[in-house]
Amino acid sequence: MLGAYLELVRPANVATALGDVLAGFAVAGLGNPGALPWLLVSTACLYAGGVVLNDVFDRNVDAVERPERPLPSGRVPVSHAAALAAGLLAAGVLAAALGTDEAGRTAIAITAGVLLYDGWSKKNPVLGPLNMGACRGLNLGLGMAAVPGTLAVYWPLCLIPTAYIAGVTLLSRGEVSGGRHSSATFSLALVAASIGALSFAAISTGRHIWPALAVAALFAWRVVPAFVEARRTPTPAAIREAVKRGVLSLVLLDAALATAFVGIGYGLVLLAAALGALWLGRTFSVT
Repeated sequence: MLGAYLELVRPANVATALGDVLAGFAVAGLGNPGALPWLLVSTACLYAGGVVLNDVFDRNVDAVERPERPLPSGRVPVSHAAALAAGLLAAGVLAAALGTDEAGRTAIAITAGVLLYDGWSKKNPVLGPLNMGACRGLNLGLGMAAVPGTLAVYWPLCLIPTAYIAGVTLLSRGEVSGGRHSSATFSLALVAASIGALSFAAISTGRHIWPALAVAALFAWRVVPAFVEARRTPTPAAIREAVKRGVLSLVLLDAALATAFVGIGYGLVLLAAALGALWLGRTFSVT
């Protein structure tokens, strides 16, 4: 029973959400450490609530395409999943508000984005990926909100994970029946653009440039070959591998950004989170 609920909340993905907040906290200069635990609880709840709610909305499609999942297989009742999703989203907003008022408002924006995506926009080939990307961009902003005013200055950094996750989400549409070369090409372009923007941001800080670029290179090494292969042969297997790598490697993007602002010591904390996400990804579904 517990295993089915753990499968539903996707622990590996939750680990990547923690990385977003830790990176945003680094951008904020590691100020107001008392708020950080609340923000970590918040992002874990928001992400877990979002993926559970997504499965509630997708249960009829999953009954055909992925009948082994917790809801279509009957291992978790739909009513229980819906209640769990609502409770997690509410807890995420409350925890963020206990951190700072600005974090509370950011969590409300994330929740609105989750509801919009799960309930409507994911069916749109353009708005869906952008919506999902925006949720991850706001998650980075959630970490910045530990120090009110930081987000107003550094919000452009949120566009980096927004573009990256939009690319991953766009590619993921071909996981079951295969994708198109055009979509895979655009996904690869978004991933490449996010790597370029990440490198530019690291250089622009003028602080820990070379360690940050080294982590950015590790990030590129992890994701680009898989996306190139998915573009070359957009089969379901190649797309699933690229999407899995794309999701789990987001922590490396976060680690590069954090390293640029506060140094490699803190970046190693996020690299440890990346290893944790990879380990969890071997046990629990990522997509």
